[in-house]
Amino acid sequence: MRTTSAPRNRAGSDPAPGAALSLFCAVALRKAVEEQILPAFIRATGTLVDVVFEPTGLLLQRIEAGARPGIFVGMTGSLEASASSDVFDLPSGKPVAKSGIGVAVPPDASSPDIGSVDGLISTLTTARSVAYSRNGPSGVYFSRLLRELAIADQVNSRSTIVDQGPTAYALLDGRADIAIHQLSELMLVPDATVVGPLPDTVQHYTEFSATFSRKALNDAFASALFRFLTGPLARRAYRRSGLQSP
Repeated sequence: MRTTSAPRNRAGSDPAPGAALSLFCAVALRKAVEEQILPAFIRATGTLVDVVFEPTGLLLQRIEAGARPGIFVGMTGSLEASASSDVFDLPSGKPVAKSGIGVAVPPDASSPDIGSVDGLISTLTTARSVAYSRNGPSGVYFSRLLRELAIADQVNSRSTIVDQGPTAYALLDGRADIAIHQLSELMLVPDATVVGPLPDTVQHYTEFSATFSRKALNDAFASALFRFLTGPLARRAYRRSGLQSP
């Protein structure tokens, strides 16, 4: 089994052939996993990890196309609905964190009112452009929320739809002055200013779980990584990156 002094983080590519251990992880958990959990695991075991960070839906597409990660961390219940559910030991699944949706603005902007639904509506309808995800769970929910608040036409007429990656990047290049995304994904863009979460009455949480593949069930290093992803160190890392306990 090969080892390395640092994890091999290769978002957007499949695990290298012959890699000792592979991890598919939802991008909402990237900050905690990449900056804290994997470095701690590497220090403790010296084991090479090939990791792919992408939205859960894209990770499932890779698996259905034949990719076989040792551990999958994605939206709870997503594997059960996947055509490749038999690749994983579903009973091993363990919730690790949940993410709420938040609001961010450019680095030098004043913080808008999002403390109430009325304040949120005013902020969204007076923004020059609101950036949100096209297909991720935050974007799907936010699109529905706009319709429920009866402001969809007004906001979408000048919105910035982001196909992939943190929506907060649209704040830095001037495409938008408000960004909506999972709080943990907004925090992936340190130059953006995270204002805070949506009001409680319109908040929406997405839960994420870790699951073994069947081939990794008896692998000692996979078991160690699973413990790092689900243990006390991970819970602290998740909280520091904008996530909550499930």
